[in-house]
Parts: sequence; C-alpha cells; structure tokens
Amino acid sequence: MNSLNAIAEAFVAARRSASGLSHYPGVPPASLDDAYAIQDHARALFAGDVVGWKIGRINPPTDAELGTNRLAGPIFAGSVRRSGAAMPVFADGFAAAEAEFLLRIGRAPDPAKTRYTIEEATALIDAVHVGIEIASSPFAGINEMGPLVTISDFGNNYGLVVGPEIADWRETGLLDRAVSLRIDGAQAGAATARAMLDGPLGAARFLFEAMAARGVPLRPGQWISSGAVTGVHPVRVGAEVTARFDDIEVSCSIEAARPA
Repeated sequence: MNSLNAIAEAFVAARRSASGLSHYPGVPPASLDDAYAIQDHARALFAGDVVGWKIGRINPPTDAELGTNRLAGPIFAGSVRRSGAAMPVFADGFAAAEAEFLLRIGRAPDPAKTRYTIEEATALIDAVHVGIEIASSPFAGINEMGPLVTISDFGNNYGLVVGPEIADWRETGLLDRAVSLRIDGAQAGAATARAMLDGPLGAARFLFEAMAARGVPLRPGQWISSGAVTGVHPVRVGAEVTARFDDIEVSCSIEAARPA
C-alpha cells in the first residue's frame, strides 16, 4: 500500500467509527496532486453518492505558492439535511459551522471545457439556496496544517444544511446581502459576499474548471457550497446555529457523530 492510500484509509476508518485522530495519519501531502490523490482514494473507499462539492478559500501567501486560491471537497448524500435538522460532528476532532450560499447545478458543464467566464458559469446554475456547511474532521488540527491537509480529508466537510431558496437571485444578486451567523443566540460573524474573492458564482467557475482538469464529472442537481461568508466558526456538541441572509434564515443543532 502506498503512503497516500494509507492516509486515505485512516481518515475513512476514523470517519466510519466517529473517532478522533490525535495526529495526521502519515506524512502530510506536499502538492495539490498528492492532496487530491488522497481525497480521491478516500472518496472511492467511502463509496457514498456525491451530491455536491464544498469550496474553501486558500489564503495568501499559500495561494501564490499553490497556484490557486480555492479548494474543493465532496459532500455525500448521507450528510445533507434540511433546515432545523441535527447535524453530527466529530466530538474529538475539528468542528465548525459556516454560512454559505448553496448553488445548484442545473446543467452539467462540458467535461472538456477548462476555462469559464462568470457569465458562463452562472448560466449552468438553476437555483441558489441559503445554507450552513458543517466543517468537521476526525483530525482536530486539520485547519492548522494548511490547505493541502484540508483537501486530503474531504476538504474538511461533514455535512450541508439546505435552507430556503433565494427566488430572485438573478435579478438582485448575491454580493450585497447581509449575512450573519449566530451560535446559541450570540453573533459569531457578519459580512457580505463581496469579501469572497469573486463571489459565490466565482466558486462555481472554479469548480467547473478544476473538475474538468481533474477529470471528475459533475451532474445536474449537485450542490456547490460556495464558501464561508462570515468565517469559520467553531462549534461544540449541543450548540444551536442560525444563519441569516437578509431576511431568510437557516438553522441546525449540533450533535456528536455516531459510528456508521
């Protein structure tokens, strides 16, 4: 077994057993290719239906070193819930909640097309919902070791809360909507999507280009969790989380993950 596959297998085993990892299970990946190779092997082992992709930001100066300012990780069908649901996290690992715009793919992108304008990417989106991404990993130090480590464990995704649709998003846009996230009634963060690189639709453009380059097909109905608007907010088991996008709310409670 090669070392990259061993890392993937350790993460999948920890996720299935809902147990924590005190250390990274191997030598951390040193390149995007290695990080995504670990993710791809883990995705095949996990064998769940991928119903979406989370997008995360890669901050300077690492973005210049890697040649990209975003990363992607799979979202599995078993971890998607509607607003008000209880969402599991790894109690002995890392856990956070993020307010995000959720874009739904309406038409599959051309797998041979590797460059998109924002307008071309937008044309492939048929709906936008408000949502909460649950970022959780068995490895508590995942966000302290850089984006390559984050990529290697499914991009640090462990679930998606799908809230109401924004019916008029094409007419009114997304960038200036007031977004806030509260944990147990206390505000944890507030912002607009103008701080998100080229915005939520830029995340769609990134995903379409990146997946074409990696040879990973996308299909209609898959979600794009487009990135944290207000920040990455740590949560504990028992917390109540509410995200507000102008006058639209989405919420969830946090519970401990159980063995599969």
